[in-house]
Amino acid sequence: MKTTDESVIESVVVAMDGKEKDIFPFIPYLVQDLWEFGTDAELVIKLIYQHQKEYSKLKILDLGCGKGPVSIKIAKEFNCQCWGIDAVEEFIHYAIKKAEEYQVSEICHFSVGDIRQEIKNLAEFDIVILGAIGPVLGDYYTTLTLLSPLLKKNGMVIMDDAYVDNDGDASHPLILRKSEILKQISHAGMNIIQELIMDKDYIEKSNNQIFKTIKNRARELEDKYPDKKTLFQNYIKAQEEENESMENSLTCSVMLIGKS
Repeated sequence: MKTTDESVIESVVVAMDGKEKDIFPFIPYLVQDLWEFGTDAELVIKLIYQHQKEYSKLKILDLGCGKGPVSIKIAKEFNCQCWGIDAVEEFIHYAIKKAEEYQVSEICHFSVGDIRQEIKNLAEFDIVILGAIGPVLGDYYTTLTLLSPLLKKNGMVIMDDAYVDNDGDASHPLILRKSEILKQISHAGMNIIQELIMDKDYIEKSNNQIFKTIKNRARELEDKYPDKKTLFQNYIKAQEEENESMENSLTCSVMLIGKS
């Protein structure tokens, strides 16, 4: 992992539910057994079927794409052009190989980059996807204000995120209440067209599978780097805390957002 930009490192660690920047160079090792550890591609595909028409003509941008499962599955399903950007070089190398495996490498493009900088030179997309990457671009208002120029006239943003229900008493340092999210979306001149709430049982099952894999790899790292044992244990603890919040106190959803 070649990047030394502290802000990029911090944003990647936050997106991967970590709290310490020193975990950054070990992230590819921790998730080496996983392809999908973020947004459910099937939910995104469902929204595209319901709200788009000329599927093969779509231009889709996947920001913080990880290893590319969402872009690759969309390209395979709709035979449309997809672009994925992520700051982790190892993720992009994996995504490129997967695109070849799925025979979509000619229409599914991946590049390494800081999405905060890359979006300044992009435009004319039908859909921009932000899949469970956290507030890398800022809060909802800032994020949507930055993404709006990237969209075609009737373009849409698909966001996979979590929130605290208005009547809930949960709190999270990076999570907003639903009422505040709606306020910020409206302030950005946009609105939620459709929202798919994720099933709690599905979330728990998915989290358990991912956590088991990461925990096993973390133990290997503890053996290899005993002086960093606390670092890896803290990362596992952070994963456990995030999973507990997702499964019990937060609402996780995929939102389709369009211009008002």
